[in-house]
Amino acid sequence: MVVTDADYPDHEPEKRVLGELAEVVKQPYRTEEELIGLTRDADALLVQYAKITRRVISGLKRARVIVRYGVGYDNVDVAAATERGIYVAHVTGYCDTEVADHTMALTLCLARKVALADASVRSGRWDWRALREVHRLRGTAAGVIGLGSIGREVARRLAAFGLRVTGYDPYVSGGSLEGLGVEPVDLPALLRHSDIVTIHVPLTEETRHLIGEEELRSMKPSALLINTSRGPVVDEEALGRALKSGRIGAAALDVFEEEPLPPESPLRGLGNVILTPHMAWYSEESLRELQERAAQEVREVLEFGRPPRNVVPEQRGMTFRPDRGSARP
Repeated sequence: MVVTDADYPDHEPEKRVLGELAEVVKQPYRTEEELIGLTRDADALLVQYAKITRRVISGLKRARVIVRYGVGYDNVDVAAATERGIYVAHVTGYCDTEVADHTMALTLCLARKVALADASVRSGRWDWRALREVHRLRGTAAGVIGLGSIGREVARRLAAFGLRVTGYDPYVSGGSLEGLGVEPVDLPALLRHSDIVTIHVPLTEETRHLIGEEELRSMKPSALLINTSRGPVVDEEALGRALKSGRIGAAALDVFEEEPLPPESPLRGLGNVILTPHMAWYSEESLRELQERAAQEVREVLEFGRPPRNVVPEQRGMTFRPDRGSARP
């Protein structure tokens, strides 16, 4: 089994899960050609950031499963894998609590101007008036875009702080939100009326630049925007202009269109944005769970001949022949 890339301290959790079933191999690569050579004879791939393109997949001779470390899998060409009879799996639910907590931490830091206050004190100032205006959270309008498991966790936390919560998710029925304290609305209404907007959607062609120039223009000038989902869901250039011109109040971002965030990014120079290094998913517990569950997906296929427990939605209901032939329902 090949780990194409991962910035984890070690791979002992995967080795414990797989035992003698598979040797865990991790080697550095710099180009797509090197990645093709590295993965050619692998029975399974564990992937964090590597782009598993159609070319990489076409070079796989033995692979039966590709597992993405994490929830999103937009760096894997699922269509190409399906044509080759290779399962694609991801790891869901391992960090719902962490992402929701990080979202709330960013929300509170923005609303209470914690980062600005810290910078002010460190610079030698001691004047709360320099941090005006801060408003009471209770009764504030918050909008949650995306009401999957993480979005729901965030909505519960916002409601616990006394905020009025609305939500937008075209794939979730209003009835299923009963008891959650979330009023379902359409996206334009959510953007117009929310003081705080937080995003929790996967990256798809439908959600790419979901928040762009027009959407930012429709928000309140004092609005706060938090993104802990995927960077390209927000048009970063449009956001930078909106923050610089004061069209919205502030933003907090854990994810970016290009990661790591380039040194020349104009976001780095803005005082009304908080930036964290794609860490919302992280705790020591979630890290261990992620590695173990990713390896378990490999075990399901290689040892038991079963589909992964968390096969990606595009492949649900499919099974593949042992010789990795075409998919069948």
